[in-house]
Amino acid sequence: MQFAFTEEQELLRREAREVLGNGGWGREELNDLGFLDRAVLFEEAGRANRGEEFFDSEAPENEQLAALALEAAGIARRALELGVEHAKTREQFGRPIGVYQAVAHPLADTYVETELARSIAYWAAWCVAEEDEQAPIAVAAAKSYAGDVSVIACERAIQVLGGIGFTWEHVLHRYYKRALWIQAHGGYPRELRARVAAWLLD
Repeated sequence: MQFAFTEEQELLRREAREVLGNGGWGREELNDLGFLDRAVLFEEAGRANRGEEFFDSEAPENEQLAALALEAAGIARRALELGVEHAKTREQFGRPIGVYQAVAHPLADTYVETELARSIAYWAAWCVAEEDEQAPIAVAAAKSYAGDVSVIACERAIQVLGGIGFTWEHVLHRYYKRALWIQAHGGYPRELRARVAAWLLD
């Protein structure tokens, strides 16, 4: 695979993070973009909890699964940020709770898993954009893994926040519900992993 972000894509990411976070842009903004540029927006839309607006249920299956994998990676990243922010500021026994292993280690695990989910999601997006023969397997692998990671990231963040993330008082419950929807859409991870296994073993 020969893929690296271009300078233009990194500029698009920075602009998208600001604009989407402030409620700007919509799906029509994607019409003139190639799939790899759209991939950047799918991830940032997930991070801004606006992925539902950008999801195209009429798109080919490979594009749908790749888009959801990227959105899931964005959700996982935002859940991690919310958990880390709380762990740095919430104090217990006179110290930030992030110094305790029971809090720090799950967040560290989430970081590693989120980076892997992001990497595999962009591999899938590249395969779709290039119409690579591995695209069906890449999107199945990416969506199954990233979908799981987004759910786990939200659950760990909810634990770090002491449960408030599950209530209406905190935005995290919306990320969690979207992550659960992504995990189920187009086949649960076990079904998609079965596709990958069949491809590897046949």
